[in-house]
Amino acid sequence: MVIGNGVDIIEVKRVRQASLKWGNDFLKRIFTDKELKNAESRVTKYEHLAGRFAAKEAVFKALLDKEISWKDIEISNDKDGRPVCTLLRRAKKNYEIHISISHVKNYAVASAVVIQKS
Repeated sequence: MVIGNGVDIIEVKRVRQASLKWGNDFLKRIFTDKELKNAESRVTKYEHLAGRFAAKEAVFKALLDKEISWKDIEISNDKDGRPVCTLLRRAKKNYEIHISISHVKNYAVASAVVIQKS
């Protein structure tokens, strides 16, 4: 059963500016260590991070659960490069979350569909 869906778009420059202004404090508040390590290996680091930021926002909108924090959601890629969402720590584990992410030089967009596992 579909629980919810969400979509988000963000300007890449907002993530870049926040990162430059607040540095690791900002990055460590939003992203997991695994996400940050993955982003560091990318030529388009800020586009990549903006896509992950948008994906997390889309998941927040789809779940409507105020107890889930930024680091309860981890966005990675499967072996074929598709984005994968994993709920960590205190987040509810009985959901299947499908996400899609796209980004260009100036914008990143993501969508999420949350399905209740039976």
